[in-house]
Amino acid sequence: VQLQASGGGLVQAGGSLRLSCAASGRTVSRYDMGWFRQAPGKEREFVAAINWSGGSLYYADSVRGRFTISRVNAKNMVYLQMDSLKPEDTAVYYCAATPSYYSSSGRDTSPGAFDNWGQGTEVTVSS
Repeated sequence: VQLQASGGGLVQAGGSLRLSCAASGRTVSRYDMGWFRQAPGKEREFVAAINWSGGSLYYADSVRGRFTISRVNAKNMVYLQMDSLKPEDTAVYYCAATPSYYSSSGRDTSPGAFDNWGQGTEVTVSS
């Protein structure tokens, strides 16, 4: 599956952005999906994940209550609604796909559990 993220930009603290991830090549309904981010000089980190049906959602503690992940399988789209943005949310955001982030060890939403990545979209939050 090929992934294309979009929707990044410059926003003031307290503002909102909605990121979109368009999938092509294979239907996105076959995959669990995730959003990750990487700030300058930092490692890529998990932001949010959603299972193939949209019935299970997971968030990093740093974004829970402010960000919302969703998907529309019929449109092959995954979204990340980001509200109450903070300067520390500034990063390049990536969408990623995996056939399943569950294994015999349980749920794994680390970057290594995802094997399909789109190019990033840059989000800058000014104070």
